[in-house]
Amino acid sequence: MEALDDGYIMPAVHTAVVARDAFAQIAKRSWASEESGVIVVFCIVGIVAIGLISLFIHKKLAARKANKQQF
Repeated sequence: MEALDDGYIMPAVHTAVVARDAFAQIAKRSWASEESGVIVVFCIVGIVAIGLISLFIHKKLAARKANKQQF
């Protein structure tokens, strides 16, 4: 370890401790629990998007099936 001018020896920084502390700070800031309306909106938008995509796929498959039955 390297001594400074005033005789203080700097401790080594352990990356594992720094990473653990950073993760703990992130985990404490759970914005989802504070902003539940945002999560509800995300869920509603996701459900609508999945419904529209499945409707589009259903129409395409029905058109393909009808086209095959003509021949």
